[in-house]
Amino acid sequence: GMRGWFRQHRFALGSALIHLRKSPGGFLLNVVVVAIALSLPFAGLTMLDNVRPMSEQMSVDPEISVFLKIDTPREQAVALAGEMRKIVGQQKAKIVFIPREQALDTLKNKNGLADVLSTLGDNPLPDSYVLKLDAFSSASEAQDVDAVAEQLRHLPGVESAQVDSAWVKRLAALLGVLRLVLLLLAITLGVAVIAVVFNTIRLQVMQQRDEISISKLIGATDTFIHRPFYYTGALLGLCAGALALGAVALALQPLNTAIAEFARLYASEFQLVPLAPLPMAGLLAVSAGLGLTGAFLCVQRHLARLN
Repeated sequence: GMRGWFRQHRFALGSALIHLRKSPGGFLLNVVVVAIALSLPFAGLTMLDNVRPMSEQMSVDPEISVFLKIDTPREQAVALAGEMRKIVGQQKAKIVFIPREQALDTLKNKNGLADVLSTLGDNPLPDSYVLKLDAFSSASEAQDVDAVAEQLRHLPGVESAQVDSAWVKRLAALLGVLRLVLLLLAITLGVAVIAVVFNTIRLQVMQQRDEISISKLIGATDTFIHRPFYYTGALLGLCAGALALGAVALALQPLNTAIAEFARLYASEFQLVPLAPLPMAGLLAVSAGLGLTGAFLCVQRHLARLN
């Protein structure tokens, strides 16, 4: 029953630990090798996890600049404010009309372009509007701003409308790319971890060849013989996962010192924090699972041949 099952597993774990005690050096070396492979994706996940809330709470006040056609009469230009208010709808938006004369004065003062502009004779600038919208807190709200800009473009007398918040979308796109890179890296290194564990267990099977043959002669079942190797693989993965998480947590300290200097320039309190306990437990389970997979593949390939 249940007690027998526990006894068998306790025995298998004990057997695995006895063999590890015989050659702890090799096991520890493999733990370090696997931990190095795991620490890269673990560090990447930690970084993404830290940046995610920042990208989700992007409080950027998007602005839409609307330029009117140069030949739009002033009354029509001023009247457009009402139309714009309708399009913006519920959002609290500040709509500022900028007459072309004011735009020209600003340009003259700003860039020392007074001489160049005076040679042009006529004022080349159109009337325009700037719509200051509420900050958006997510990518979907960023889409809404694009939709508003699209509607503004279709108003009579409007030449073009530009959204000045493209960088938020760029950041979202960049995070998407980083996630994909991290996924590919995790898959590649996951395969490497399985290979290392596979090799470790293979060496162990070779060392215990005689012992296994004797066990079979006595009538030990395959399950009984295989189980300790599964425990060895899972333990290797688990220890390496714990070591990798520890290494990432330690690496955050010097990083945070550097970030604190940088963040101070932007009056920010940003600090990298380790993953929460639940994702950490998840990563340990994945590490143990990779170890178990390596052991399972090795046992199926090498132990089955010893029959």
